[in-house]
Amino acid sequence: MTREIVHIQIGQCGNQIGGKFWEVVCDEHGVGPTGCYRGDSDLQLERINVYFNEASGGRYVPRSVLVDLEPGTMDSLRSSPYGQIFRPESFVFGSTGAGNNWAKGHYTEGAELVDSVLDIVRRDAEACDCLQGFQVCHSLGGGTGSGMGTLLILKIRDEYPDRMMLTFSVFPSPKVSDTVVEPYNATLSVHQLVENVDECMVLDNEALYDICFRTLKLTTPTFGDLNHLISATMSGLTCCLRFPGQLNADLRKLAVNLVPFRRLHFFMIGFTPLTSRGSQQYRALTVPQLTQQMWDAKNMMCAADPRFGRYLTASAMFRGRMSMKEVEEQLYNVQSKNSSYFVEWIPNNVKCSVCDIPPRGLKMAATFIGNSTATQELFKRIGDQFRAMFKKKAFFHWYTGEGMDELEFSEAENNMNDLISEYQQYQDSTAELEDELFEEKLGKRES
Repeated sequence: MTREIVHIQIGQCGNQIGGKFWEVVCDEHGVGPTGCYRGDSDLQLERINVYFNEASGGRYVPRSVLVDLEPGTMDSLRSSPYGQIFRPESFVFGSTGAGNNWAKGHYTEGAELVDSVLDIVRRDAEACDCLQGFQVCHSLGGGTGSGMGTLLILKIRDEYPDRMMLTFSVFPSPKVSDTVVEPYNATLSVHQLVENVDECMVLDNEALYDICFRTLKLTTPTFGDLNHLISATMSGLTCCLRFPGQLNADLRKLAVNLVPFRRLHFFMIGFTPLTSRGSQQYRALTVPQLTQQMWDAKNMMCAADPRFGRYLTASAMFRGRMSMKEVEEQLYNVQSKNSSYFVEWIPNNVKCSVCDIPPRGLKMAATFIGNSTATQELFKRIGDQFRAMFKKKAFFHWYTGEGMDELEFSEAENNMNDLISEYQQYQDSTAELEDELFEEKLGKRES
């Protein structure tokens, strides 16, 4: 039985990431740009229904909803190599754009369009045998992906409360900024993501640029290069659902193993092997090498350094033919050598899964997902920028003009501050304190 996923991409950034993601998934399953299967292995078709619906004439159609408040991104997607594979009615777009304004996406323009998006989501969800959940690609800096994206997540959450909600969220980063109101949009979005999402994969452009510069040695990385990195990771996350393996994982298992406290579900992710073209022939692909790069701080796709926090939980998803014993030994070594970077009150907090089918062109690969208290750096940074502007009410009229209230801004800020202090609390808390209390209770009972 396949566990289907409904994919939603929203806003310019979300659609560009999503476009790349579909190229990777189509390639892995042997689906050509017209939707016809031209692969070479039965395994590609065995669970193709996780992401595709089968149409007449043996065509495979992505179970995808493409949303934007302006037609531009959609047009460029349609004219891309894989543009013809999407069902025409899966494209839902407005004409005005959200103009980088969260309130426009969440309350005015976006709210007008959201019902027509929900109709398509509903139709896709109802056609599934056993819907596992939804994955949403969006950015938090603009207007559509952040404002309308969180509105859509809220509505889907109301309708399907027992399904997993996974987001790939591109956070604004310090050095790469498109607009000045990013801190507002991001804070208002985080306020929603904390409440309505089960798993949020944190990405940001600065970290992705750094990986392209430092590791891949690309001198002028394009958004295409960045999105390719993201799509490799996205494909790695779900490979266990799409192909057979020795140890399976799905979105729900991932959440159960990675989210110790409901609100702390913001993950840093990484993909390995990443090598520059020039140095590829000097490296052997082995499980120890993958493991080493996987835990490297430079490999994380968000601008937070895991060395400044502690891992609450982590997950390592390996792909390729390899010995399970070796994988487990390597992960055990990492934990025992770097025990100070893991909270000691969650024993064995690294989960692993192994899928037999490697990505195209590689013998083995691994995807890393970590729930680290260092993620608070990211929220602190956005919070500082938010406060600097909010104190002076800069650019505020754009939001109140769409019917927003000052109270909503303060609420969002408070929620994010609470999140930061929760992370800090668990970073500082140790196991000894609880032990002492436990011994006290025990002592009383014996006496």
